[in-house]
Amino acid sequence: MVAYHRPAMKLRNVFIGTALVGAAMKIGRWSSGREGREVDAELFGEGNRDRGPGPDRFFTGVTELGSIGAAAAAAGVLALTGRRRAGANAFAAAGVAWLAGQGLKKVANRSRPYEADPEGSRLLVGRPKASSWPSSHPAVLTAFTTVVARDLGLGAAARTALAGLGLSVAASRVYVGVHYPSDVASGLLVGRAIGRLWPHRS
Repeated sequence: MVAYHRPAMKLRNVFIGTALVGAAMKIGRWSSGREGREVDAELFGEGNRDRGPGPDRFFTGVTELGSIGAAAAAAGVLALTGRRRAGANAFAAAGVAWLAGQGLKKVANRSRPYEADPEGSRLLVGRPKASSWPSSHPAVLTAFTTVVARDLGLGAAARTALAGLGLSVAASRVYVGVHYPSDVASGLLVGRAIGRLWPHRS
């Protein structure tokens, strides 16, 4: 029975992954138009506004958990705990998500919020070198956690916690002033797509 279901599951993942990438691209196109830019700027202003020292500390502390360096560190921890293959596979997916993000950034070449509106932006971290769309941090983290959760057979509670972490990192990129909401939404979708399409390593 498993042999019959595996091709169907692979086809389903291909369908879902393709749909997720398509949704990310649609968001990117919409946010590059006049109406999209206006809505994005308004949402950015709300997500970036000063909420006090507590949220500042939280979001600046959590934001780099979406970096490729953090993914490498997480893979290292998994290797030390006897889960080397799962960690390596998840890191490979994260690496592809990072490369995909960098490639799309070069194509889109979208200005960062603090470049488009220096007076209306709060920048709480150093200025990234690449352009704005899509956000690589949520893409990298989501690809990593999607693959590692599947390969380790994590339960619903653990998967929900990982999803919450991904959303926190995504929100942090807006809060610290380096991305628009559409950037992080597209990044989440790209990361999820790569995670769904990534092959399993037992």
